[in-house]
Amino acid sequence: MSKLYLVPTPIGNLKDMTFRAVEVLNSVDKILAEDTRTSGKLLKHYQIETPMQSYHMHNEHRMIEGLVKSMAAGTVMALISDAGTPAISDPGFLIVRACIQNNIPVECLPGATAFVPALVDSGLPNDRFAFEGFLPPKKGRQTRLQMLTEESKTMIFYEAPHKLVKTLQDLAKVLGGDRQASVSREISKLFETHQRGSLDALRIHFEQHPPKGEIVIVVAGKNS
Repeated sequence: MSKLYLVPTPIGNLKDMTFRAVEVLNSVDKILAEDTRTSGKLLKHYQIETPMQSYHMHNEHRMIEGLVKSMAAGTVMALISDAGTPAISDPGFLIVRACIQNNIPVECLPGATAFVPALVDSGLPNDRFAFEGFLPPKKGRQTRLQMLTEESKTMIFYEAPHKLVKTLQDLAKVLGGDRQASVSREISKLFETHQRGSLDALRIHFEQHPPKGEIVIVVAGKNS
């Protein structure tokens, strides 16, 4: 029976892989991987020998039609990203939409994602939040930031380490340097850290201590 599984993979500690995720990856006909070299290490660790095919943001548009036809003919596939849950700031949305349009069942397994532990660890309100992912690097960046000035929900951003200070500076300009925030780094890895304080204080800290690894920024909403 045709089907597409979306399977979360560890964002750091390999032990975060679920039993069910291993079972699914062993059972499908093909695994679509964002980077087959990175995913190959994970599959080898869990002795998963299912064939992989490269599927990433640079080839997904031209591959979707063929993949959907293959699944419609009975092929069962699983989509994984380098780390975390597929389609969360990674490829996934387009193929899920195409499967739904072609009546191919889609099932997303629960599992690792970076923004939930970062939000909970921030100490900021988490009953309502807005996941913003990566801010636009240039075009549209200021427009997006201005749209967030009235946001009352806690906001969550992903950022590369070499861009962190610039992003904290940009957020401070539009939201105010005293706005409370948290920067989580290397979640689930050996050197996981959570730095909390105002946007200005965080900027100064990371100017003096350049960060490494994956970054999640959590920012308090207006009047939080």
